[in-house]
Amino acid sequence: MKKYTFPILLLITLFTFSQENYNSDTFRVSLGDIEGRNFTKDSTANAFVIYEYGNSYIDKNNYRLKTEEKYKIKILNREGFENANITIYQYKNSNQKEKVEDIFGTTYNMVDGEVVKTQLQENDIFREQVDENRTLIKFTLPNIKEGSVITYSYKTTSPFIFKYHGWNFQSEIPKLYSEYNTSIPGNYLYNIKLVGGKKLVTNESVIEKKCLETFRGASADCAVSKYAMKNIPAFSEEDYMTTKSNYLARIEYELQTFKGMDGTVKHYTKTWDAVDKELRTDKEIGKQLKKKVNANNILPSTIFKARDNLKKAKAIYQFVQENYSWNEEYKLFTGASINKILKTNSGNVSSINILLHNLLKESSIEVKPVFLSTRENGFPTTLFPVLSDFNYLIVQATINNKSYLLDATDDYLNFGEIPFRCLNDKGRLVDFKTGSSWIDLKPSKPSNVLYNVKINLNNDILSGNVKTKRTGYHALNARKSYHKNNSEYLNKLENKHPDLEISDFEVLSESKTSPDFKETYNFEYNYAGAGDKIYLNPFIFKFFNENPLKLQERTYPIDFGYEDSYLYMFQLQLNDDYEVLEMPKKLNLILPNNTGQLVFSTKQVGKNLNLLFKIDFKKSIYDVDYYPYLKQFFSKIVDIQNNSLILLKKTN
Repeated sequence: MKKYTFPILLLITLFTFSQENYNSDTFRVSLGDIEGRNFTKDSTANAFVIYEYGNSYIDKNNYRLKTEEKYKIKILNREGFENANITIYQYKNSNQKEKVEDIFGTTYNMVDGEVVKTQLQENDIFREQVDENRTLIKFTLPNIKEGSVITYSYKTTSPFIFKYHGWNFQSEIPKLYSEYNTSIPGNYLYNIKLVGGKKLVTNESVIEKKCLETFRGASADCAVSKYAMKNIPAFSEEDYMTTKSNYLARIEYELQTFKGMDGTVKHYTKTWDAVDKELRTDKEIGKQLKKKVNANNILPSTIFKARDNLKKAKAIYQFVQENYSWNEEYKLFTGASINKILKTNSGNVSSINILLHNLLKESSIEVKPVFLSTRENGFPTTLFPVLSDFNYLIVQATINNKSYLLDATDDYLNFGEIPFRCLNDKGRLVDFKTGSSWIDLKPSKPSNVLYNVKINLNNDILSGNVKTKRTGYHALNARKSYHKNNSEYLNKLENKHPDLEISDFEVLSESKTSPDFKETYNFEYNYAGAGDKIYLNPFIFKFFNENPLKLQERTYPIDFGYEDSYLYMFQLQLNDDYEVLEMPKKLNLILPNNTGQLVFSTKQVGKNLNLLFKIDFKKSIYDVDYYPYLKQFFSKIVDIQNNSLILLKKTN
């Protein structure tokens, strides 16, 4: 049998390659494109892009921005059929609108050894107006089957030259080749940003002389560029990430300066110094931040009796939390009004936190506003000011040379905490005197979870007590759940642990803004026994029920938002009726560069069996290179929790 092993493997290999002779060099459909049935680069793919092409340029005749787009996609199975549903966005304002035209589409199938082409018909293209500014153009490629190749192309003409067309190199399906070409006149100066961290295989630019001319003889040279990527993995969303727009590989354009043919110059992207000056007089932000409030008429007199500034600041913060409700609106530059929120006791993020800012300032506490973008809104641009990137405002208070970030929109936040939605890398600290600067939004302390479990084995009955303590964001989530509905909280706890009969439940942290959350309760444990033996899994309570990292390859960082720590302490007190036959093996696992650690140890002292399980994530954000190590790390955590059995046996 051995002598046939190599030829068989060779045949399989040759067959596999013959099935993947895809033509990723051109838009033209080849026989290899149609005959292919596999995609070994990603065995989970239901469809993939073989080739895509874009070309944007300023039309010499009407000075409009034109973009040509072409796509060739392979449909592998029925789950990939949705990729034949195409949507194009068409934008307009009160004066002008984009035009989408020359839409062509074709489906290629192999039927009885012959290539069959089916064309997209004009009456299968539909237009749907979403709102006053957007129209959707929709069509579905016809005659889709498993193995189909679809191609489609169209042209967009846009009067909005100031918003140059960007290009997405990455999407929800993998791509073999993606190319984007641009021609930008020299009188348009753009900030060009490559997002997503993936490398270009082609990045070329040349100058084309007099590519654009006016009827008066004025002209402009153009920068003609070509960008391309190959073998681009699909973007798959997974736990521990911010919005996908932070990570999709793409190229973006932000107009910095426009120079007219008549010599006029208009700057669109400004410096932070210029933006800071504008913000000082802005009617929504600047004027509201400088608006005088009569703290004596608003705040209780007891607050002013506090001699310690930290106690005073905490009291003011708590007052705003309890007396002014957030209306769930984020709006940073619209709708902020101190007068309105004082009348209605409700407002958006800016209104509430500007009120907090002004009350602290009137009480002689040093404060500054911080602009940020929430996790779902995407990272703010740091190279130059883009105020539209920001959608949230919080406050920085400095007391006794220590700074605290404050947000009064959440009744359950402890002083110095900000909501998880705000943990999005950096925020812009606005200082109207010395100028604004970037600050880190990461919490200074890790969030912790502690379980201390003690069990007694008497008369074949396992009973015990558990004490838990949570800090940071783990405590915040538990406080919200418990104080909103404590009976529902207990019901969920009992349903989560059906093998336990819980009694004497008690929460030891009564305040809904306590820095920690402590609880304790007794229980009886219904264990699995076999004759005179007991197989006991000490992990009655688990930190992770399954591995949250499941992708073959992840192309973006693992973002926890904060440093994390878990500790599980277990003690089993035996009587003379049982002895320990076998205990789980010890383990010490460390992530690269000592960025995390897993410690699992067991020890028997007399009749007491002690177990310790500790997990530390020492970074709030892990670079993508850590993904395989973290995936293995989580896998080991789940394995220890599920398979750490203690074998007990009766002594008589």
